Amino acid sequence: MASPSSRRGRRKRLLAGGLDFLAAPALVAVILLIWQACVPLFDISPFILPTPYAVLQRLFQDYQLLAAHGQVTLLEVVLGFGLAAVVGVALSLAIFYFRPVEKALYPVLVGLQTVPKAALAPLLVLYLGYGWAPKIFLAFLISFFPILIATVVGLQSLDKGLIQLARSMGASEWQMFWKIRLQAALPNVFGGFKVGISLAVIGAIIGEYVAAEKGLGYLQLQANSQFDTTLNFASIIVISLIGMLLYWVLNRIEDLVVYRKEKPQ
Repeated sequence: MASPSSRRGRRKRLLAGGLDFLAAPALVAVILLIWQACVPLFDISPFILPTPYAVLQRLFQDYQLLAAHGQVTLLEVVLGFGLAAVVGVALSLAIFYFRPVEKALYPVLVGLQTVPKAALAPLLVLYLGYGWAPKIFLAFLISFFPILIATVVGLQSLDKGLIQLARSMGASEWQMFWKIRLQAALPNVFGGFKVGISLAVIGAIIGEYVAAEKGLGYLQLQANSQFDTTLNFASIIVISLIGMLLYWVLNRIEDLVVYRKEKPQ
């Protein structure tokens, strides 16, 4: 039978967990309530700033339209991010294991990263056309560098003493990579993935702004041309939901494959 002190400790942990879970929804609810109250209070035109209730109504009213365009954007983001993850991890391994590659490629990649990706969008349309390719490539381009940097840092941060110990025990380079280096680098790799997936959403939307016939970015442009601010806000919410969903998926995968140290109580 549990003692009174253990029951009190369990209740405190449950209360703390409940507060952590409700913190973000409570903050969002407060912001929405303030927004809902301020629009009629200050007599703001719906064209300038619609109320959250009006935006929510539009989400339900045009859910089929938003879902159809959202599927296009989601696919562009997933394909661009997937390409960035594969190429970024592969290049980071080449940079880590082969010093000539690091000396030749690393400065070039850093230089390319300083170029604003929005400035490249018109050129990508010129070279790749108006189809899927420019949006996917822009999502890849903008999310690639954080993945590369995070993976390289993760591989380089391993304790050299642990490597020497593994070598003294006869471990091959493949065994050290698979059992030690990769496991130690995974938190950094997933950190890069989480940054990359958010940037991939931005890249896909920028590509749709420049040249597209489908997608949430294209829908926003159509809403702007028709002075439909409510639909514009509804599109922004769906874009945010896509980013949050993909981030949550990555977080769940990370929980399954990455060992986490217990935090001190």
